[in-house]
Amino acid sequence: MADEPIKRKRGGGRAGNARRTTSKLPEQMPWRIPVNTDKPTEPLDEDGVQAIHKGAMRILSEIGIEFLNPDACKILKGAGCKVDGTNVRMGEDFVMEMLDHAPAEFTITPRNPDRAIPMGGKHILFGNVSSPPNMWDLKRGKRTGDFEGYKEFIKLTQFFNCIHFAGGYPVEPIDIHARERHLDCLYEKLTLTDKVVHAYSLGKERVEDVMEMVRIAGGMTREEFDAKPHMYTNINSVSPLKHDFPMLEGAMIHARRNQPVIVTPFTLAGAMAPVTMSGAVTLSLAEGLAAIVLLQVVNPGAPCAIGTFTSNVDMKTGAPAFGTPEYMRATQMTGQMGRFYGLPIRSSGVCAANVPDGQAMWETSNSLWAAVQSGTNVVYHAAGWLEGGLIASPEKFIMDCDVIQQIQRYMEPATYATTPDDIALDAIREVGPNGHYFGCQHTQDRYEDAFYSPLISDWSNYEAWDLNGGVWTAERAHEMYKGIIAEFEAPPIDIAIRDELADFVARRKSEGGVPTDF
Repeated sequence: MADEPIKRKRGGGRAGNARRTTSKLPEQMPWRIPVNTDKPTEPLDEDGVQAIHKGAMRILSEIGIEFLNPDACKILKGAGCKVDGTNVRMGEDFVMEMLDHAPAEFTITPRNPDRAIPMGGKHILFGNVSSPPNMWDLKRGKRTGDFEGYKEFIKLTQFFNCIHFAGGYPVEPIDIHARERHLDCLYEKLTLTDKVVHAYSLGKERVEDVMEMVRIAGGMTREEFDAKPHMYTNINSVSPLKHDFPMLEGAMIHARRNQPVIVTPFTLAGAMAPVTMSGAVTLSLAEGLAAIVLLQVVNPGAPCAIGTFTSNVDMKTGAPAFGTPEYMRATQMTGQMGRFYGLPIRSSGVCAANVPDGQAMWETSNSLWAAVQSGTNVVYHAAGWLEGGLIASPEKFIMDCDVIQQIQRYMEPATYATTPDDIALDAIREVGPNGHYFGCQHTQDRYEDAFYSPLISDWSNYEAWDLNGGVWTAERAHEMYKGIIAEFEAPPIDIAIRDELADFVARRKSEGGVPTDF
């Protein structure tokens, strides 16, 4: 089944691929929760941490954040904040007191408890691309997102063990009306995957529908669902200095029911934030902390994480840029500040490239390695993102999974172990100055699992590659994508639960879904 780990078995170097005669499914790493044992890169000294912290506190106490939700303003006013219309100001002591309630670590358990994911500490989790309105593949080019494309990306999300959670819609299915889109999408997500799922915080009705579907899928009572995290949401501020009505509403519903909220301001230096990276990070933190404070007032101890989506723009055109040196530093600084506040950290695997080419991979690799360096706990958009988030690509999804697997391998203790067996003095003595290590017993005992075996890279020389058709990386990824979709098997789900989900979807559709203005 697709939810069972695929065991790595190598049969002697590059020739091992010849074994794949009946299946186009790639060999991949088994499911695991990576642990980042590296010391984080921390660009800020103690004075720098305090400068950013004090700057964020002054924004919160002197300038304030606009909360465009009357209930949120009423709650914060009742907690002692200064509220003037929609402008809310809060003092440093109050902010830090509220942040002390937020847990530094928590676990989200989906319908399959074997896919539970720990958030925080040294864990790092990777998720699929989320929310592009368009999709692109090598054969059909760019086109508007649709439901069939959505389901294909959900299948890729389930298939790859290095993808730990199913974030938002990997592509928006524009062919389904917004009043019922969440119902069809969550039904497919909950039946085609058994991983942690996400709800868009776009108002009360959508959030409560998703919560009920996750509860049904897990076979839980309401009390069991509310007792611990089973799903999550992500909200974005409206930079600069605003939080909108529906996202705050959805976030507060999550907090009241102990479901995690990741708060991620989207601050582009030079556009929606100061042109300096420390200024942009300071603004981002103020916006994010303000919402987390609200959620701790709503329910002290509600699981939350602080996110970073701080990058820069091309000052010649105004276009967003990602995977830049500035993006990497902003991610590292936010990771450092997240640890200062004792919060789990979210960042992203992003790029500005339009197709899965060299630019796409170096920008995404920069983003992913910045996540590693920053001590990020959850990486959004880690596989499949193109055109600054406007395109989802299956080829890019697979190419990114290869990078993610390399990061996972990099973190395995085998790559830096120093036991006597690893130091290998006996093998060094056996081979001496005139032999080679291919045939010695130490190598023979370990060669199958000694090194990372790529999903999509071709390590043959030019002549061999050319003789085999000269297939470029994206072309190999396209063929792998088609094979995965053709052979996909959904994870098991109890028929009665599946039917109950279908009945819920049908009932909510008959009731008209959620209100829209179109």
